[in-house]
Amino acid sequence: MGRRGQQGTGIVVAAVLLALAACGGSSGGSDGRGEGSSTTDASTTTTVAATAAKDFSGPGVAVIAHRGASGEAPEHTFAAYDRAVEAGADYIEQDVQLSADGRLVVLHDPSLERTVRGPAEQCTGFVSDHTVEELSACEAGSWFNEANPDLADSTFDTQTIPTLDQVFDRYRTDTRYYIEVKAPDDQPEMVPTLLDLIEQAEADWTDLAPPDPDLPRIVIQSFSADSLRVIHQQRPDLPLVQLIRTGEPVPDAAALDAIAEYAVAIGPPVATVTPALVAAANDRCLDVHPYTIDEPAEMTAALDAGAGALFTNDPSTLVDVLKDRPGDTELCPAPATAD
Repeated sequence: MGRRGQQGTGIVVAAVLLALAACGGSSGGSDGRGEGSSTTDASTTTTVAATAAKDFSGPGVAVIAHRGASGEAPEHTFAAYDRAVEAGADYIEQDVQLSADGRLVVLHDPSLERTVRGPAEQCTGFVSDHTVEELSACEAGSWFNEANPDLADSTFDTQTIPTLDQVFDRYRTDTRYYIEVKAPDDQPEMVPTLLDLIEQAEADWTDLAPPDPDLPRIVIQSFSADSLRVIHQQRPDLPLVQLIRTGEPVPDAAALDAIAEYAVAIGPPVATVTPALVAAANDRCLDVHPYTIDEPAEMTAALDAGAGALFTNDPSTLVDVLKDRPGDTELCPAPATAD
C-alpha cells in the first residue's frame, strides 16, 4: 500500500488547534486564489475553535488515486475506484457536482458530454439540470474504451455515474476519501449538503474500523477559499486543502499564512513544487499535495522536493516507487499533553 504500507503503525498525531494556530502566522496578504474568491479575505476569517482538523503530520507519503485509477479505467466510476483500492491507494478522489434534486453526483465536469453517454434528454447538458433518477439512465465508461482501445474492457460500458452516498456505501471504511467541492460559489447548497452527508456516513461507520492514527478518513479540497473557510467554521475537525490553479502565482508567505488559518495542506500543480515552496508551507504546518503525476521520474522529483502526498492516475506505479523510499519525518510534532 501507500503511506500505511511503508510505515506500518506510524506515529499517532495529536491535532489540536493551538498547535495549528502556532504554526499559522498572520492573516495579512492576498493571493486572489480560488473560484472568484480570496484566500485572505479578512471578513471571512474563522474564529479559533476548540477542535482542530487532523493534519498530515505523521510520517510517510499518501497515495491519492486521482479520480480513481483513472489511467486504466474510466474516471470516477466504481471500476476505477475498485482498481485504486486494490492497488493500495490511501485515498480515492471524488469531484462532486450538485444535481437538480440536490444530491451530490461524482463527476469531474459540470457538463455531461465528455464522459457520459445515453439518451440526450437525460445525458447531455449540465449535471445541475438533471435529477439523479434521470442521470441513472446514463453510462460513464464507453468513452474510455473509445479513447483507449488498448485498455478497453467490455464491462466499462456498464459503468454508471455514482452519487457520493453510493461511494460511501460501497467502500465504507475500506478506504479514505479525498473530496473536491466543485464550483461551490455557484451552488451554495453544495457545502451544507456535503457536510450533512459526511455526518450521516460518520454515524453509519461508528461501529466499523477505527480511525487511522496517521491519516484522516475524509479530506476536503477546493479552489474556493471562502467555501473552505465556511466548512472550517462549521466542522473545524475536517482537514481542508487549498487547491492552487495552474497559472496562478505560487503562494507567497502572506498567502501561506492565510491558508494556514483554515487548511492543513495546499494542492499546487506539480510544475510549481520546489523545495523552497515545500519548506515555506511546512514552516506553517501545511503539507504539500501536488497534482497530477504519473511518470516515476516525476514522482521521485516531487518526493525529493518534500511532497507529503501525490495525486496520480496510476496508483500502482506510485505504490511501487514508494516501496524503497524511507518515510519522511513528522511535519509538525504533536504538542506535549498534561499528565
